[in-house]
Amino acid sequence: MLTTIETDKDVKKTELPSGLKVATEKIDSVKSVSVGIWVKTGSRNETDEQAGITHFLEHMLFKGTEKRTSYDIAQSMESVGGYLNAFTSTEYTCYYSRCLDTKLEKALDVLSDMVRHSQFPEEELEKEKKVVLEEMKMYRDSPDDVIFEEFSGQVFQNHPIGRPVIGHEETVSAFKRQQLFDYMADRYQPDNLLVAVAGNVEHDRVIDLVGELLNQNGSKKTVNPEQPLPGYEVTQKEVTKPIEQTHMILGRRALNYNHPDKYLLLLANTILGGGMSSRLHQNIREKYGYCYSIGPFNQSYVDSGLFGVYIGTDREYVSHVRELITKEFERIQSEKVGEKELSEAKAQLKGKLLLSQENTSNRMTRLAKSELYFNRFVTLDELVENIDAVSREDLLRFSEDFFNPKVFSETLLIPEKV
Repeated sequence: MLTTIETDKDVKKTELPSGLKVATEKIDSVKSVSVGIWVKTGSRNETDEQAGITHFLEHMLFKGTEKRTSYDIAQSMESVGGYLNAFTSTEYTCYYSRCLDTKLEKALDVLSDMVRHSQFPEEELEKEKKVVLEEMKMYRDSPDDVIFEEFSGQVFQNHPIGRPVIGHEETVSAFKRQQLFDYMADRYQPDNLLVAVAGNVEHDRVIDLVGELLNQNGSKKTVNPEQPLPGYEVTQKEVTKPIEQTHMILGRRALNYNHPDKYLLLLANTILGGGMSSRLHQNIREKYGYCYSIGPFNQSYVDSGLFGVYIGTDREYVSHVRELITKEFERIQSEKVGEKELSEAKAQLKGKLLLSQENTSNRMTRLAKSELYFNRFVTLDELVENIDAVSREDLLRFSEDFFNPKVFSETLLIPEKV
């Protein structure tokens, strides 16, 4: 028996008997659809020996099924004006398409075929290993990517969250075809899948298509072992590379998706570095010219998070930059944010949120993440209300603890000495 829940006037959710969930958002004003098959598995679900297999599997699902070659898959949506793509994160994998609403069935057919019937030809397996190893080299040539990977590993030492999503050369090079089938059998079960569709779409039509193309009754349940987080320790780390610029991150563990203070951190993040008018940009780049790029980042996971400030600067400015960032932490810790500054930060957050809704891909992603992390649709009204509810006093209370400079770790990526 199917149970459909209407959580918003245009949003509906159904769970099929197999445990597979379907969520749709109807947008009458467009003539397109964005379709995503989301798998609740990411790099943190791998063993050490499997490091990188989730991302590698994402690549391999484009390499052919029982009835489609890799060219057929690539050409299937491009030939009708749409596109296919995929991405892997720490906690989920998504295979998605955007196309005209008249091509919904084709998009779901191709994506479902990839997820259910991929064959992983041996010759493609070996070729794709080379591709992924080249991708690793590309990341290693990007100082931004290197320092973020180093920082994450530093803050989440000895935990899968701290491993690079792409894995390691030795693990990826050793993958066997059967390992991919085994991993899919463990992680790609219906109870671990979500189909999200946003655009000019009817929910019942999606249910019919998913039931026909993707549903598998009688499948085994997905097992998710406990992953206790080790205690957080403040650390400093220095890495050298043959580069010109010095890169630095000051950061700490942060808040999970469901943390009651998450809106406080969002606003603090905006005040510190939400644009060219933000404190960090004005007081470090504009006032002193110490950098070209500076800004905070905030990543949430199901059980933790990652916050930090990234800056690219000259090696001789590092101590000055560190001192200035620390001063901004101490300032937001000790002084109430002005009414005008807080109001503008709220307007900026709400504006970005509302502008993002003009893109069906963004709406499909928001629909999916709501379901993955909250098991319900979080409406725009709820988000806006929570942002508006934050007071100056709330923000100061939160900042007094969170922005204590003594709990921030540091990663430095510096040029090799000649």
